[in-house]
Amino acid sequence: MDYSRYPTLEVERNGPVLTVRMNRPESLNAINAQLHTDLSFVFADIAQDEETKAVILTGAGRAFSAGGDIQWFTRMTPDELDTLFIEARKLIVDMLEVPQPIISVLNGATIGLGATIALMCDVIFMDERARIGDPHVTMGLVAGDGSAIIWPWLIGMARAKQYLMTGDLIEAAEAERIGLVNFVRPADELMPDAMAFAERLANGPTRAIRATKHSVNKLLRDSVNIVLDTSLALEKESFTSEDHKEGVAAFIEKRQPNFRGR
Repeated sequence: MDYSRYPTLEVERNGPVLTVRMNRPESLNAINAQLHTDLSFVFADIAQDEETKAVILTGAGRAFSAGGDIQWFTRMTPDELDTLFIEARKLIVDMLEVPQPIISVLNGATIGLGATIALMCDVIFMDERARIGDPHVTMGLVAGDGSAIIWPWLIGMARAKQYLMTGDLIEAAEAERIGLVNFVRPADELMPDAMAFAERLANGPTRAIRATKHSVNKLLRDSVNIVLDTSLALEKESFTSEDHKEGVAAFIEKRQPNFRGR
């Protein structure tokens, strides 16, 4: 499988384990138009990659992903907004269709869409110094890109509402305690431990592991069918709100936003 057509992804193979790195370290792997497009297509390729038995997904540099690139939001055209939400649906659906186990390695900040992508993976390793959260609402946006699906499954409805309605970020130890992530490790142990786990799965009974993942993911597929189209439509609508414009302006100007509920 040729992954060279994805300019914002760094892909390397270690035997049966494929490591995919979001590669915009200068912006903490904030997701711009090109990275969003690359992510929305690469998982379909991985699903067809017969050499790959397990996948590690991580970020280059100091972060997993800082979420959506605010500069991209400020100049997005209506056509680009349409493309964004077509790709957003494809990304979530394709991730759930990947038969190989995916291990996300959160090497730093994991925010917004970055958090959704990380949590949609099968097993999650997190740097003990990292934080994770979905602050869509702090930008005047609906948390609709898949977080409404995965957060309740991982930590329950009450905690999911708490964190999605406040946008609060969660320290690694707390994320592990509440079941949002599987393993928290010191930085120097993070990737070695994740790779060892990926190799264990890659060298295990592949057919049984894939079928087990397929069975469990039926629950998430059903949730996608119920929730995703509505949540994406509501988020898309919120992109045109005054609160979102205020949230973006406040972020750029490094001040507290003055939301007016419209």
